[in-house]
Amino acid sequence: MSDVLTIEELAALMKKGAGLTVDPADLAGRSETRFDEFGLDSLGLLGIVGELENRHGRPLPPDADRCKTPREFLDLVNANLMSGA
Repeated sequence: MSDVLTIEELAALMKKGAGLTVDPADLAGRSETRFDEFGLDSLGLLGIVGELENRHGRPLPPDADRCKTPREFLDLVNANLMSGA
């Protein structure tokens, strides 16, 4: 696992954390589509945030669980991981 969250990893986290099977190619092609259109609610996103915080041993920004789209989430998380903040 790298320090960058990929679309493929996000799709796997959506399955693990919320039981949603989303094709990574579909997620990539629709990265500006709201999470709720994929069936992911705020509680599911909160679970993904928790999993990533455990995995990386540090908190994500407080607004990570309020991201509305996969692109917004990936941009925020990856900026945080790359900065080491």
